[in-house]
Amino acid sequence: MVSAVVLGVVLAGLAGAALLAWPSPHLAGADEALARVDLPGFAGSVTAVRVRSADGTPVPVRLSQGSLWPLGKLAVGEQLTVTVAVRRPGWAGWLVGHSKRRTFTIETPSAHLLGHWLQVKTGAPVTVTFDRPVSRVSLGGAPPRRLSSPRAVVPLGFVARGSHSAGGMNVAAVARSWERLPAPVWVSWFPERPYLQLLAEPKPGAQLAPGGQLTLAFSSTVSDALGTRRPRLTPATPGHWRLLDAHTLAFRPGKLGFGLGENIRVVLPQAAHLVGRAGRKLTRSFNWRVASGSTLRLQQLLAQLGYLPLLWNPTTAVVPPSPEAQLAAALSPPHGQFVWRYPNTPTELRAIWRAGQPNQITRGAVMMFQDTHNLVVDALVGPRVWRALIADAIANKRRSGYSYVYVHRSVPQSLNLWHNGTLVLSSPGNTGVPAAPTQLGTFPVFEHIPVGTMSGTNPNGSHYNDPGIRYISYFNHGEAIHAFNRGSFGTPQSLGCVELPLASAAKVWPYTPIGTLVTIEN
Repeated sequence: MVSAVVLGVVLAGLAGAALLAWPSPHLAGADEALARVDLPGFAGSVTAVRVRSADGTPVPVRLSQGSLWPLGKLAVGEQLTVTVAVRRPGWAGWLVGHSKRRTFTIETPSAHLLGHWLQVKTGAPVTVTFDRPVSRVSLGGAPPRRLSSPRAVVPLGFVARGSHSAGGMNVAAVARSWERLPAPVWVSWFPERPYLQLLAEPKPGAQLAPGGQLTLAFSSTVSDALGTRRPRLTPATPGHWRLLDAHTLAFRPGKLGFGLGENIRVVLPQAAHLVGRAGRKLTRSFNWRVASGSTLRLQQLLAQLGYLPLLWNPTTAVVPPSPEAQLAAALSPPHGQFVWRYPNTPTELRAIWRAGQPNQITRGAVMMFQDTHNLVVDALVGPRVWRALIADAIANKRRSGYSYVYVHRSVPQSLNLWHNGTLVLSSPGNTGVPAAPTQLGTFPVFEHIPVGTMSGTNPNGSHYNDPGIRYISYFNHGEAIHAFNRGSFGTPQSLGCVELPLASAAKVWPYTPIGTLVTIEN
């Protein structure tokens, strides 16, 4: 009885030892495949291999001659769980079991660039180096290509000479052909020089998109090149500098972008040599010109905001009220047509309108917009005007009412005030005498004062100084519409101005703010 118990214990011990020591499958690395399933002698044969991603999703694979191959593309650096099931030899099954299952955790290989910032000798090929051989690469956004054999050093296809003495390129690579290409990495190269070099995008002197990004890449790290300081923009532009990597700074403007038509200057804390510029001159300041807005889009916005006697009806989709969409439309106007707001618009006003071209109607509207927004009234459409226009368009901020004055210089002379499709006033008035005639043409009011002193020189050379002149609207140099005390009206009596009876001038003045058009005609 005791002998039987002892024998049982011995046999159980032997079986346990055999179970622990019996050969089992294991995974090994592979040059091309995902992994290799190694089966030592007497381990048995593989009956199943299952692979799952980190979230438990099955990953289709095939086992071929001991190598495990994915049936689809896998991401680099992806964590996988591999379960291998084997059937053991039948003669050993009574001792160690008929099957065995083992689970392994592996990670798909990742290839990393050893340097993103290269200094290359003139005439040498530009190459990038990875921390392991790669089998498939994409350069500069081109479709990926498979290398004839995996390599760690990959040429970019340029020799560092002439226009290729410096540059940058997006590079993406994978160690295995069955891996998906990761996000590309920007690689820059500079000539081998002992001083600080700068690679700017876009190049200084080139046109800068209003909503674009200004990128400065330095041959040394930003901290070494600039310390804690940042480049200064002139004029000051809403936005911020951002460190893209150790060598690269990027300036992204605020919502309304760089000013349309603006000259942008960037001043560095330390002088650098602009890559590609002849000589060795170091400089601190670099300039760009921002694209200008189109006249057609200017007119569309002025019409939309109520500053023109016309409406603008788009035939394509309405421009969304966002800074990005409005900036894009300023450069590439949408299609549409202008129509007169009022059916009985005076022919004199209609005659001077030109869609997409500068004209006095547009000039007057710009001056009125500038005055309304407390900007310098110079009829020049600069960055501040565009910013204010786009801000009003986004906010849908409109004005109402449009006035127009036309004066008949033929006797009997008269002034006619037209407002919102109605002839508000027709009054006799006086224009200039033959020696100082009121100039023919159409002019926008540029100064609008309730009372002032008018002075000048008479045709005979004597000087005059008339204080207390009321309801003055200057429209052409010293010529103005104003009240004047005369015995009669309707004939040339002034020194170039348009004189009106006090009651008529008082009624006209509120309708003639800065920008109002005045036409003098025969």
